[in-house]
Amino acid sequence: MSVDTKNIRNVVLLGHSGCGKTTLSEAMLYESGAISRMGTIAAGNTMSDYTAIEQERGNSLFSSLMHVKWRDCKINILDTPGSDDFIGEVVCSMKVADTAIMVLNGAHGVEVGTEILWDYVKDFATPTIFAITQMDHEKADFEATLEQARERFGSKVLAVQYPLNPGTGFNRIIDALRMVMYEFGPNGGKPEKKPIPDSEMARANEMHNALVEAAAENEEGLMEKYFDQGTLSEEELTQGLRIALAHQQVFPVFCCSAVQDKGSGRIMGFINDIAPSPADMPPFKLADGKTMKYDAKAAPALFIYKTISEPQVGLVSYFKVYSGSVRAGDELINVKNATHERISQIFESEGKVRNTIDYLQAGDIGVTLKLKNSHTNNTLTSKGSGIEIDHIHFPEPRIRTAVVPPSKSDMEKLIKALHQIEEEDPTLIVEQSPTLKQTIIHGQGQLHLDLIRYRIEKNFGVHMDFEKPRIPYRETITRAANEVYRHKKQSGGAGQFGEVHMRIEPYYEGMPNPEGLTVKNVEIDDLDWGGKLAFYWCIVGGTIDAKFSSAIKKGIMQKMIEGPLTGSNCQDIRVCIYDGKMHPVDSNDMAFMLASIGAFKAAFRNASPQVLEPIYNVEITCPDVAMGDIMGDLQTRRAIIMGIDTDGHYQKIKARVPLAELYQYSSTLRSLSQGKAKFTLKFADYTAVPSDIQQKLIAEHKEEEEEASH
Repeated sequence: MSVDTKNIRNVVLLGHSGCGKTTLSEAMLYESGAISRMGTIAAGNTMSDYTAIEQERGNSLFSSLMHVKWRDCKINILDTPGSDDFIGEVVCSMKVADTAIMVLNGAHGVEVGTEILWDYVKDFATPTIFAITQMDHEKADFEATLEQARERFGSKVLAVQYPLNPGTGFNRIIDALRMVMYEFGPNGGKPEKKPIPDSEMARANEMHNALVEAAAENEEGLMEKYFDQGTLSEEELTQGLRIALAHQQVFPVFCCSAVQDKGSGRIMGFINDIAPSPADMPPFKLADGKTMKYDAKAAPALFIYKTISEPQVGLVSYFKVYSGSVRAGDELINVKNATHERISQIFESEGKVRNTIDYLQAGDIGVTLKLKNSHTNNTLTSKGSGIEIDHIHFPEPRIRTAVVPPSKSDMEKLIKALHQIEEEDPTLIVEQSPTLKQTIIHGQGQLHLDLIRYRIEKNFGVHMDFEKPRIPYRETITRAANEVYRHKKQSGGAGQFGEVHMRIEPYYEGMPNPEGLTVKNVEIDDLDWGGKLAFYWCIVGGTIDAKFSSAIKKGIMQKMIEGPLTGSNCQDIRVCIYDGKMHPVDSNDMAFMLASIGAFKAAFRNASPQVLEPIYNVEITCPDVAMGDIMGDLQTRRAIIMGIDTDGHYQKIKARVPLAELYQYSSTLRSLSQGKAKFTLKFADYTAVPSDIQQKLIAEHKEEEEEASH
């Protein structure tokens, strides 16, 4: 079913975990006739949560794509997970959606997951509709939830409807846009339209007028008509609301019971009539900063927003057509790597069910299989089109852990599996650290990492354990030190001789030349791990031939890779070679390299050495009730509190925390706040560790070296 761009609606369902997104998507499919019977979370037979682990856990872990035909339109529905551990699945879906439905649980109100997602709604400037669900719940409170939404998200949140009788007997909705009352039978479905009761007319009129004003405000001609006539026709109201919604000038609020299929049809009618099509949206961004409108007649270009590997199927690519039309059999070029890709088949998706179609037009979303060299964030287009869609910007990781297989022989298999999942999931970062001698994975939270482990074991047959990751400490010095070191070795035949006179100092940008030395040559290197090595050749009179300078520098660098105190990388050091001795026969590169290692090691220990640790800026958003426990926990983590701000109904704590104290913080915060807090972290800088911790780290390293030597 390929349709024109103006008749496409791309809708993403957002909301806190457990708010009812998947059930609402099921009701939408059922209401449209796409399915003949609604599945349930408990029975594990919904169209959206179709993987074994989602059915086992009873919640969404992946985004899923479905579609329905509703009157004139094709509505693509993207259901997303509620846990921010899987925020990558949400962000990629928001990239290709043109309207968001923010689902609020009428019994719980606005929850922290909603607040997290609202930040993304603002970033993407996504037109948004609120759907307050579970109106049939005995604790359903539409008024309180609406009030919270207005407090948190502003005065543009406007009710289109309200339930006349929320709670276990819920079956009537007052609709202030259509000025009608909907009454549902016991099985939901299509309601009976009835007049609004006299007792509700004043409130309904007040809500209707607020919607008319919002519609008129965004169109000059409509504003004049509104002032002249005091109202707008249904057509004018639709036109004004479409403009207001598309520009985030109004956030309409609906109510429903998805599980009883009461009210979902009205939401779909509103999407059909008012929600913007891709053609109505502002021009989308290209990677070069330019913009472009959706145009079915332009060169074909599709953007892969998600890839996943499925057993027995291989690589599955979810994409949106941004330009032209894409047909089965098309040969396109991947802009990133210039490889050719053949679109062998195109599918429309209904969760796990995929139906083959011939082509898709600009603005539509579909699926293809077995692309060879293309993954998430890649644009495929025709040769010379110059189109590359702006990438999805995924959030930084918030948690890290080291991974180990049960045996060394499985390591290669594990690394291959991790890299394959990393290609599919851009919120996972795999780091093989030679310095830490560990394979470390970085993700969004403990649930995210647990899911990675599950997939590795299920799809690749490799068992994987987590262990505490080591910390990438750094070593530096705080004062100058001189050292003379002679390397001499004689054991029959040619010997080895090299003597190096070395001065080391803390390095900083723009420092003056070394006192009392004549500088012949300067090399300042940016180190791979950060910081600098400044290497000064100050030999006068040829006591060491300049040809040995590179061997001496190589020795220094070798010791800086594995520092003298804890085996960590060294940084920000100036080394001056100012004297030495050589032998006409026994001096060679190896002799001077070993001499420089010895000199550097001895000088380093005499230069008031310091171990540095990585510090992260941590920002925690939490409710008032959890504030005390979270602050108390931060104090046990050597945190420095930088400030506390109020953000709506939440407190925002800003702190500097050592990485060494952040292991498993995601789980701790979840426990302290009953899942109602969120946090972000970003690397800040390196600072000196306290002296007691430095001594402990040095002792541990010494012990490890002794064990290794036995």
